[in-house]
Amino acid sequence: MRIAVTGSIATDHLMAYPGRFVDQLIADQLDRVSLSFLADDLEVRYGGVAANIALGLSRLGITSVLAGAAGKDFGEYGTWLEDNGVDTSSVHRSETLHTARFVCTTDLDLNQIATFYAGAMAEAGRITLASVRERTGDLGLAVIAPNDPGAMLSLTEESRRLGIPFAADPSQQLARLDGPQTRLLVEGARFLFTNEYEAALLQERTGWSIEQVLERTGVWVITRGAAGADIGRSGEPWLHVPAVPAESVADPTGVGDAFRSGFLAAVAWGLDHEQAARLGCALATVVLQVVGTQTYKLAPADLLMSIEQTYGTDAARAFAPHLID
Repeated sequence: MRIAVTGSIATDHLMAYPGRFVDQLIADQLDRVSLSFLADDLEVRYGGVAANIALGLSRLGITSVLAGAAGKDFGEYGTWLEDNGVDTSSVHRSETLHTARFVCTTDLDLNQIATFYAGAMAEAGRITLASVRERTGDLGLAVIAPNDPGAMLSLTEESRRLGIPFAADPSQQLARLDGPQTRLLVEGARFLFTNEYEAALLQERTGWSIEQVLERTGVWVITRGAAGADIGRSGEPWLHVPAVPAESVADPTGVGDAFRSGFLAAVAWGLDHEQAARLGCALATVVLQVVGTQTYKLAPADLLMSIEQTYGTDAARAFAPHLID
């Protein structure tokens, strides 16, 4: 299966604050916050939701096509992605703007304060799935990840018009979307991805109940951090998949993107949704244990071992042919 991943391409500036944000917040002063946190560490890494998902898919052997907007400074980053198996031929390169920037500070409790500069992402509306398909061949799935809101809406509509199944991943952009826009992004999605906070926000934006959301999508996957993930399908009991325990925690940035890569790779292999969430959780834990969203090394034997230790021998046996190949 060839998967087109649309969404942000960015450079991550990741900082670590050796304290707790909540200790600096004064309850009766929250309407005029003015704070500065002195960070101990700075890591500059490649990132962006779409690029992270595409790279994760490629490392699992799935043909991934990155369809996002990058800046005039994309040269080295583009080479890195291509060296890791990502098809970047559908990346729009701005002639005037820089690649987007994600600046994030993480405290001791893994709470994060972040700012995102869109940069070249403002030109993402120039990308069409029709041109991607003409360039690369038939698409088995299009991922609509966080992006310029107008581009997300147009790509979703185009997916429906062209008959390309799509995965809705509105994520951080839910804060920018109104009710009608959110409903347009969700309606008819084969997969809907949110974390638990975004799940509540999505219901508030759409005005739909949980069951009403499920009636309009194929599968709703809600990630819950260290508590794992839940899988909902209309008329069926929810499935819960526990997380894969981490030996250490380095940085949570990009963990959700890794989950999506693992989940969609397993779907492409023909595995069921519970198995897909297990692979998603396993890859998410790999990323959690390193700084940077794309710096992890993927060792199939170690991944299989973590799956077996968490979910049992039968679960690992289902993944073995795909990971070994």
